Amino acid sequence: MEFVKTADGSKTLYHDQVGEHYHSKHGAQQESIHVFLNTGLRYWLDKESSQSASILEIGFGTGLNFLLTADYCSKNNVNLNYIGIEAYPLKPELIVQSEYNQYVNPEIWDQFVEIYAKALESKLSFNELIQLEIAHQKVMDFQSEERFDVIYFDAFAEIHQPEMWTPETLAHVCQFLSPGGVFVTYAITGNLKRAMKALGFSIEKAPGAPGKREMLRATKL
Repeated sequence: MEFVKTADGSKTLYHDQVGEHYHSKHGAQQESIHVFLNTGLRYWLDKESSQSASILEIGFGTGLNFLLTADYCSKNNVNLNYIGIEAYPLKPELIVQSEYNQYVNPEIWDQFVEIYAKALESKLSFNELIQLEIAHQKVMDFQSEERFDVIYFDAFAEIHQPEMWTPETLAHVCQFLSPGGVFVTYAITGNLKRAMKALGFSIEKAPGAPGKREMLRATKL
């Protein structure tokens, strides 16, 4: 696997076995900010008038979504509980090659690099506002007593990883979302919309990140 530069100058990782990039080639950073941070977390915080949030990410990958979210929460005094599920975690030395340090506060980056490997084993206090845990397991093996406010669904595309987009997988993931919680993903397909409706979600088409016309945001009723 190797990092490649995307259209906005930020890097993404190309997974040759899967045949796909971890982020949009049209811009990794701007996709993460648009799809997950703005359309997901910030939408939920505004909707609930809250200064705390609990996020479950499906596909922790390079940690970009977490880093941008943690940076935003640190700057805006938002308490953040973050769990990322990752069956195949990247090695720490590969994470460093992302050069995502240029997009977040140096303290956020330094702390992330320091505790990344430890977060694969247990939940850690990232700073006084943020807790991070990386669940090193397949998504269908994940279990938790916690209920989350926002789900970042960032699996590889259905054409490359169809098992992640089945009604069964979506049902398993969405059981961990609190009523009123928000599910966001970069994709929007007829099958996805039907599955989310069947799970009791109110769905909406939101503007997509560069390179995509639309994306899905769904709220648990």
